[in-house]
Amino acid sequence: MSRRTPRILAATLAVAALALGACASKTDDQPAAGGGATTAAFPVTVGAVTLDKRPEKIISLSPSATEMIYAIGAGPQVVAVDDNSNYPAEAPKTDLSGFQPNAEAIAAKNPDLVVISDDRNKIVDQLGKLKIPVYITPAAKTLDDSYRQITDLGTLTGHATEAADVTKRMRDDITKLVKDLPQRSKKLTYYHELGPELYSATSKTFIGSLYAMAGLENIADPADADGSNGGYPQLSQEVIVNANPDFVFLADSKCCQQSAETVKARSGWAGITAVKNNQVVALDDDIASRWGPRVVDLLRAIVDAVAKVPA
Repeated sequence: MSRRTPRILAATLAVAALALGACASKTDDQPAAGGGATTAAFPVTVGAVTLDKRPEKIISLSPSATEMIYAIGAGPQVVAVDDNSNYPAEAPKTDLSGFQPNAEAIAAKNPDLVVISDDRNKIVDQLGKLKIPVYITPAAKTLDDSYRQITDLGTLTGHATEAADVTKRMRDDITKLVKDLPQRSKKLTYYHELGPELYSATSKTFIGSLYAMAGLENIADPADADGSNGGYPQLSQEVIVNANPDFVFLADSKCCQQSAETVKARSGWAGITAVKNNQVVALDDDIASRWGPRVVDLLRAIVDAVAKVPA
């Protein structure tokens, strides 16, 4: 999407979990190929959604859900995705919006399943009146939320076996990534940047839980100790400089062109340990903002950075 202001971003994150990224890049974790569905008995029911037969006209209005759907091999059943679903490249991107869903525009594509991240504009009721089933994939708070959504989408699309394979691979990869991390007497600290206005994410968020798995301590936690900011507080330059984090992770490297050089040029930041030790890490904005199968890639980037620091 066009670059959102970090202030708007922070408000969005509280309800939709991290901004929808803008510049997806290829990784080793490619979506499953082919359209062959697992032999599955329909009807199936997941939560409030019951499908009498396998959906062949799926619309996804969530970039994370789009990645999940393609990863389990249900991509050929997708007829349209929202304007922020930019991965994988073959997803049929349209001008449909996940932020401002329009029932008329959605219905015009005659879908037999719509996947969204939250019920904006009361879209569930609107589509329900048109007999269009809607499955909600809310922003994940834990990895288990991601696994459950992938599993549910596998059931709904007729790809249960493929979904089980994806979640197993994710679990195995994550276990392998964290098991060999060096043991430290004192945790390394970090600052995760959502945007140049210094919004961050605490340990109580999905992204924060990944850093915790890597054994890192979050300098943003005190700024939202009571949770009043939904886990996404705005920090000040003074707070960050005084906290002196060992790492700075940038989730705004593509959207806002932030880098080790721009961070170093900020007032007072040149003396931060992360800057002095060349431990400013530019993340892929999209991967850092979604909770689909590519969270493994995000954790790998974090773990690789941490592993370079002697215990």
